[in-house]
Amino acid sequence: MQKLSSLEVSEICDQLGETYPKSVKQVYGGNIHSAWQIEFANIKLFLKRNNRKIKFLEFEKYCLKNLREHINQKNVLVPEVIAYKNIKNVEILLIEWIDMKNFDQKKLGKGLGEMHLNSSESNPKTFGYPIEGFIGLTNQKKGWEKNWVDCFLNLRIIPQLSILQTYILDKETINKVKEKIKTELINHEPINTLVHGDLWSGNVGTEKSGKGVIFDPASWWADNEVDIAMTKLFGGFRKEFYEEYHKIFPIKKGFEKRIIIYNFYHILNHANMFGGLYLNQVKDYVKAIIDM
Repeated sequence: MQKLSSLEVSEICDQLGETYPKSVKQVYGGNIHSAWQIEFANIKLFLKRNNRKIKFLEFEKYCLKNLREHINQKNVLVPEVIAYKNIKNVEILLIEWIDMKNFDQKKLGKGLGEMHLNSSESNPKTFGYPIEGFIGLTNQKKGWEKNWVDCFLNLRIIPQLSILQTYILDKETINKVKEKIKTELINHEPINTLVHGDLWSGNVGTEKSGKGVIFDPASWWADNEVDIAMTKLFGGFRKEFYEEYHKIFPIKKGFEKRIIIYNFYHILNHANMFGGLYLNQVKDYVKAIIDM
């Protein structure tokens, strides 16, 4: 079992102004970072540790703070960042600990809708993100585009296609799918919102009072439908989640097609990270998009 070093524990205590923790318990479930519940006399925190050279947790810190600017905490929570440390090239991110239970997802759906709505009212008028990010282990390109189609293709789809093994898709097929995406999105009027960006069921929950919780973001400014599309990729979201969300953002014409287009980004990313069956799914998505 991995352990926090004495230096890391000492640095954390100094940062928080605390004495030695009452308990340190490893938390399992993620496959990118190691994590612990660390408890002091008057506070319990969630600690994430990254010993890769790439600054994954610095990006997460930025996203969490960004999302918290737009939430209504009566309905949805985003963990507060307590501290971020870089100790001999090891990243440590400390965020608030939130106890989660199995409740309905009404407040999760309403809270996500409110976050999208609040952010749309103060959006930067361009699509993208100001800092280099990550989706899983893969780079998520920074930059801004005035046009949503250009943003989605230039900052998301094309970078993923460039990583894909060349034998999976030939150039002609790649050009066809890019043109079809342009055709399908060109007349769509996106609502520019700050999205979570990696909104599958493993990155959400409900806390003990029933409020929704969202965490582990890969945020950017994008069409609000990007988040809702991903909720449908791996399941786990309930009827009441969609009912509450769509009271704020009603379903638009063509959404079923855009679900496939937007989730193509995540299927490409999974193919690039894991290979295997996801490579076949890439081909299935390409066919579905070209045949629209």
